[in-house]
Amino acid sequence: QVQLVESGGGLVQAGGSLRLSCAASRTIFSIVAMGWYRQAPGKERELVATITSRGTTNYADSVKGRFTISRDNAKNTVYLQMNSLKPEDTAVYYCKLTTPPNYNYWGQGTQVTVSS
Repeated sequence: QVQLVESGGGLVQAGGSLRLSCAASRTIFSIVAMGWYRQAPGKERELVATITSRGTTNYADSVKGRFTISRDNAKNTVYLQMNSLKPEDTAVYYCKLTTPPNYNYWGQGTQVTVSS
């Protein structure tokens, strides 16, 4: 079993930046992908960004050019650098880890609130 612990959320003004971190509780020897998802009140959870074991990244259109996902394999950690934040980015952000063949692990979520 793997636990994922997110951190870095908070309250920021529009135009500001935050950096989210997601640390796995143990070394993961085989990863399909890691990613960030978010869920705003009254809305479904949506993909924000993913990064595969080969480093291939994918972003939601709404965050392209503003958010950057990265990974530190030595620390078993994935990051989400969020710049030029908008009020519509307000949501609970969740980290997801996918291991072979297709097991998914989720973090507990971290709140991001962007004020206008």
